[in-house]
Amino acid sequence: MKNALIILISATLILNFSECKTQNNMKIDNTTVQKLDIQRFLGLWYEIGRLPNSFEKDLVGVTANYSLKENGRIQVLNQGYLKSLNGTLKSAKGKAKLTEQTGKLKVSFFLFFYADYNVMELDQDGYQWALIGSSTPKYLWILSRNPSISEELYKDILQKARERGYDTTKIYKVLQN
Repeated sequence: MKNALIILISATLILNFSECKTQNNMKIDNTTVQKLDIQRFLGLWYEIGRLPNSFEKDLVGVTANYSLKENGRIQVLNQGYLKSLNGTLKSAKGKAKLTEQTGKLKVSFFLFFYADYNVMELDQDGYQWALIGSSTPKYLWILSRNPSISEELYKDILQKARERGYDTTKIYKVLQN
């Protein structure tokens, strides 16, 4: 089951990362932050919101944990609970690597198939929240170091996503502990 989940995630990401425009042909601004201290970015992040996607269907309490491996690559551990915070824990372990472009990583959950992981917005002072996108308007995540953020901050991050061309009306607010 775990392997099937990883294969599904990888295939979905790879097949959909070739699109760069929204449904109404508006180009997505997926430029990345100009400064990213990967050491500060590592650690546990809570998924606050996301655009719906097949590999996270029905998952709540979703977290992403990034840690540095001995070879300089980054280990990624995504976890979430199926349908409720008391549901079955689902996990996907992957790897990430930095690219030459600041704020852009490549992430893989299956063999050598990598997908874009763009840190588009980031709390540069405290690394407390981030807006993550890809090369397609189909994937977008709002992450936080805490399981919740203020409504004001949430709206501010949504506005940043809208300004980049994302349809924020479809964002699913993730239930957290």
